[in-house]
This record gives sequence, C-alpha cells and structure tokens, in this order.
Amino acid sequence: MSSQRKANEWPACPVETTLMLIGDKWKVLILRDLLDGTKRFGELKKSVGGVSQKVLTAQLRDMEDSGLVSRKVYAEVPPRVEYSLTDLGRSLQPILDAMRNWGTEYKESLNET
Repeated sequence: MSSQRKANEWPACPVETTLMLIGDKWKVLILRDLLDGTKRFGELKKSVGGVSQKVLTAQLRDMEDSGLVSRKVYAEVPPRVEYSLTDLGRSLQPILDAMRNWGTEYKESLNET
C-alpha cells in the first residue's frame, strides 16, 4: 500500500481507511512504542514482543510506504537502522490514547463485577 494512492482509490468510509492503515495488531503496537521516540529494530522487536522478525520487517515497510514511519539507515558496520514516526504517524496519537483509555476502563469494569 502506498501513500501515493489517490483519494478515490481508498474506501469511501474513513473508518475503513484508518483500519487499512493501522488495523493490524502489530502496527498498533509498533505505533504505541514509537510514540515514545525513535527506536532501533531490535528495540522494537523486544518491546512489541511475540512478533517474528519477518512480520515486523513487513509491517515496518508497509507503514513506511503509507507515510506513517520513517526509516533512517546509518552507514556503519554493523549497519544501524532507526525508525521513528512521521508527523502523519504522530497524528494517530489521539486514537491510540483513546484505545488505551478504553482498554483501561474496560479492565476496571471487569474488576467491579
């Protein structure tokens, strides 16, 4: 999926468009972890937890193609790669905050019953 798509190539429903961009479990967790700042691949793999290297790589590439994540490669030996949110990716923070709040409230409601 490329951020170069035209508006008419996306679903008419804005919710569906958002889900196409971040509707995967791993993408949401990657976004959550990158909200704290730039991370290297190994740091992301550890913080996301349970994701394979292959899936993490694919998700990061897809998010980079969508304009949500930027990737910076340093010409070092061994190579160092860092990932960070773009301004567009950072604009998802209110959505992730709402998800966090809802999840907290849901878990608290389970404890009350």
